[in-house]
Formats: sequence, structure tokens, C-alpha cells
Amino acid sequence: MKKNWLERTELLVKVHGLDTLKEANVLVVGLGGVGSFAAEFLARAGIGKMTIVDGDTVDITNINRQLPALHSTIGQPKVELVAERLKDINPELQLTQINEFLTPERMEQVIDAQRFNYILDCIDSVSPKLSLIIAAKRHKIKIVSCMGAGGKTDPAKVSVKDLSKTNNCFLAKQVRKRLKKEKINKGVRCVFSSEIQNQDSLKMTDGTNFKRSFYGTISFIPALFGLYAAAEVINYLLKQDRVA
Repeated sequence: MKKNWLERTELLVKVHGLDTLKEANVLVVGLGGVGSFAAEFLARAGIGKMTIVDGDTVDITNINRQLPALHSTIGQPKVELVAERLKDINPELQLTQINEFLTPERMEQVIDAQRFNYILDCIDSVSPKLSLIIAAKRHKIKIVSCMGAGGKTDPAKVSVKDLSKTNNCFLAKQVRKRLKKEKINKGVRCVFSSEIQNQDSLKMTDGTNFKRSFYGTISFIPALFGLYAAAEVINYLLKQDRVA
């Protein structure tokens, strides 16, 4: 008798829980150290339909924290590598791949193209992140937004709260300030760390891909952000199932 790969999950969430996850449609934007792990956790939980978005290729500096990043995959598109992995986890997964850095207009098109139950914002640059949050709010789609994982090393300081209750995160502060201009003051769930950033790890850049600077990162913190984001989505969907 062939065993069901979701047998252990079924013991925990029961058949109706599995059905709920299988029927869910989730959008993951950004497949770096946070998004690649988030997408995998969703797939391993049995999410039935997913769209993954990233226009980047693997760089050697990604190897310390990103799931698709290996010496053998340098230069390859992240979205293709993650897609291959997700389909190997669940061959029945209905998967859409978008190999782009989305403009605000394209974000609207992507969100309009399907009916999503949840959006995971795993973008690490302010402007695209804001565009995605605003688009999600406009379309009344639940979103969990991942804030700054750089410059942090304490797993115990990572949590999920409303954006209005975040602290000690420069990225969250910028996002809060700019969303306030759009009259969005609350109602955005965020994964963040209350640990104060290690300023000695800050490095300035040339501004490519909307990034003027970045902090050093350790292997496990971005992955933990992805875990929390995926858990937020999965637990929300299962809770909705129980309420229904």
C-alpha cells in the first residue's frame, strides 16, 4: 500500500484541514532567504495552488541563507530552481512561475489574474514592498509582510504582529511612515524582529534593485522569518476552515 506523503499532516489537521489547504491559492513575492523557505513550508503543508515571483538569479553571496542557492546553481533563475523543488515536493501542486521584478502595474495585473486567499510579501526593498501591500489592501486580500531580517541573530526576538506594533526595525519604520501617507495605519500583519540591528554589519550599495544598503545576515534568521510567514498563512486558513 502506497503511503500518503501528507499522512503526518493529516493526523494533525484532519482530512478537512488538508482539503482546505489543498484548495487554497497563495502568492509568494520574493524568493530570497525569507521567501524561498516560506514557499517550501507552504508546499510541504499541502497548499494546492501557488504563484511564485522573483526576477533574480542566484549569486554566490546568496549561499549563506537562500534555499535554492548552491555553488552548482549560481547564475540560474531563483524562480525556476524553487519551482523545480516545489514540484518535487508535491507533483500535484498547481504552480505559476513569474520570473520578474514586479512593477506596481504588474503587481496589480498578477493579483487581478487569480483569486488569491493570501499574499506573502518577502520583498527586501521598500518601494516594491509598499506597492504590494497597497495593492493587497486595495484588493482586500490578506497579506503578511516580512520586515528586516538583516543585522539580527536572536531567534527569540522574531514574532508576528500588526505593522503598527513593530519596533526596532528600520525597514518597518520606513514602511509605516510611507503607508501612513496612503492612510494605511494598521491591518497589515508583519514578521519582524525586535532585536536592535547590528550597525557594524551595514554596507552601502549602488542602489541596484531599489536597495541603497543592506545588513549582514546569518543563515537561520531569514529562514525563521519565512517559517513565521508560512505559519501565519497556514494557521489562518485552518482557522477559517474551523469557523466555517
